[in-house]
Amino acid sequence: MLRNPALTGEMRADLVVVRKSQYSMTLLKDGKPIRQYWIALGENPRGPKVRKGDKRTPEGRYLLDYKKENSNFHRAIHISYPNLDDLNRAKALGVEPGNMVMVHGQPNTAKDKSVQRSNWTNGCIALLNHDMDEFWQLVEPGTPIEIRP
Repeated sequence: MLRNPALTGEMRADLVVVRKSQYSMTLLKDGKPIRQYWIALGENPRGPKVRKGDKRTPEGRYLLDYKKENSNFHRAIHISYPNLDDLNRAKALGVEPGNMVMVHGQPNTAKDKSVQRSNWTNGCIALLNHDMDEFWQLVEPGTPIEIRP
């Protein structure tokens, strides 16, 4: 994990890049990585999210549009899925695209929050709680997120 000592305003990320195939999420500032995290994805991680309930994590460019402190998980930041491309694909297929995709910590009911298994979410991006606390400080609503295969 990349580490920098100060969590100052100058260190806030201006872009988040997720590489699903590498189970990594990198926070960038002015094109330079400032943090990198190991992530868990949906139970069916290959390919883009197509429909509600497919347990896939979306692929594309979105915004982290609001923070949610009270959820079933240790903090959550909403991803603006579905975008126009996602809506058009779902409409062409005659399916619901789904919604409420988040970056979040571990379930509040988890007994051991220091270990994370792979591919356990319904399509969200999950972090360990201490990583989620740091992510929460470094990312503001309105930050773009690119989710790549």
